[in-house]
Amino acid sequence: MQKAIPKPIHRSRLRLACGRQYYTLMRYALWAFGGLRFSKRGEPEPVYTYAAHKTPLLRKLKDVDMRLQYNKIDNLRIAVPRVDGMTLLPGETFSYWRAVGRPSRRKGYKPGMILQNGLVTEGIGGGLCQLSNLIYWLTLHTPLTVTERHRHNYDVFPDSDRTQPFGTGATCFYNYGDLMIRNDTDNVFRLRVQVGERELEGAWETDAPPEYRYAVYEKEHRIQSEYWGGYSRHNCIYRKKYDRDGTLLEDAYVVENHAIMTYAPLLYADHTGGENRC
Repeated sequence: MQKAIPKPIHRSRLRLACGRQYYTLMRYALWAFGGLRFSKRGEPEPVYTYAAHKTPLLRKLKDVDMRLQYNKIDNLRIAVPRVDGMTLLPGETFSYWRAVGRPSRRKGYKPGMILQNGLVTEGIGGGLCQLSNLIYWLTLHTPLTVTERHRHNYDVFPDSDRTQPFGTGATCFYNYGDLMIRNDTDNVFRLRVQVGERELEGAWETDAPPEYRYAVYEKEHRIQSEYWGGYSRHNCIYRKKYDRDGTLLEDAYVVENHAIMTYAPLLYADHTGGENRC
């Protein structure tokens, strides 16, 4: 059964500001009094790579000033050292924003691209979602547990050379739009990230040979028209888990995604009996 997405609600600036302040304070309280043990540096160096991936630093996006993408790279160069080398002992939690901190001009962050209510605009520290997206994708290929992740509510750009399924990113907004990952295994994990010449490179390392291999894929992808005149995009993300011999151990649901499209999709009839795709 198709899931309808309500027409977007445009709230006043005052209400948005009050909401941000409230949730920001609540997140500080969680960090301080939530009883979580957070990741840190200085533990033994893991020597095995569990998952590795890289994403291009520059993409040509329609109607987006390339200046914002170059600024994004500068922003990543500031944020990446804050998360590179973070070690997760058994029972510890990694918090993206607790590690990165608040982006500000004083710290050297520049205006970068951000998405706000489906609109492309700019803001200090914009572009850091590329880092949270990469960390989330890496984590899906490990036995680590994602305890908080926020999906993108809008699909802003048409697919172009997409190498990952739609909906496998993790949007971030300071500080309550966080990405949090817990280590429920008996092994030590360490996050490694660096800004390369052309790509953002990342990996989860561990202190023992990886026991499992993971493959992430989508099901039930569809684009549908909404009653209020727009289009929406939907899918479910699943993950296959294999042992070292390649035996399939599990094929499990991960998450579902629902996003409002801000561009008109090109639909065609699927003569195989499936749903329409873009």
